[in-house]
Amino acid sequence: MKSILGRKQGTTQLFNEKGELCHVTVISAGPCYVTQVKTRERDGRATLQLGFAERKKGTNKAHKGHFKKAGTPDLRFLREFAVNDGEARKPGDVVKVDVLNGVGLVDVTGTTKGRGFAGCVRRHGFNRGPVTHGSKNIREPGSAGQKTFPARVFPGKRMPGQLGNQQRTIRSISVFRVDPERDLLLLRGAVPGPIGGLLVIRQAIKELNK
Repeated sequence: MKSILGRKQGTTQLFNEKGELCHVTVISAGPCYVTQVKTRERDGRATLQLGFAERKKGTNKAHKGHFKKAGTPDLRFLREFAVNDGEARKPGDVVKVDVLNGVGLVDVTGTTKGRGFAGCVRRHGFNRGPVTHGSKNIREPGSAGQKTFPARVFPGKRMPGQLGNQQRTIRSISVFRVDPERDLLLLRGAVPGPIGGLLVIRQAIKELNK
């Protein structure tokens, strides 16, 4: 599977080959370093561990030894990706954005913006109550439970709570352009997370299953 790590840089508008104006997200993808290779015979699974974003300080001793063994600089992010048994990679190899050349669709995983504690109107889109005639239920959730039986609130009930700051995956996003010279990946549409947020980009399952 062709995969890479990157950071969201923002969005812009560009014209495609047909002259249509397209909304695109700019991602600074790679370079990533192979920090560990796991095989099915030794570890029970065939995966590559990729590291991204060099780190000048703050790396603990355990990670320093891990990076020294792999022959890579200290890195901020580590993620593991499934690979085919035939893929030949070794620790210390560099994975750049050109690994996605020829890929039409990708799955992008990121962490959404954290919005803090929010009520039902903002968090779930509930309608508000009446604001006149002495109503005291303008933005409150209303009744949440039942009568004597079962006399409890069921798990999963939509209620106020944490909004955002959750991992989300957007599937089958079209690749607009790959720019190896500047380590940039341009995707059609929006991806989760704030500017500067970490993104995990994989070749789309939809493409792999063709």
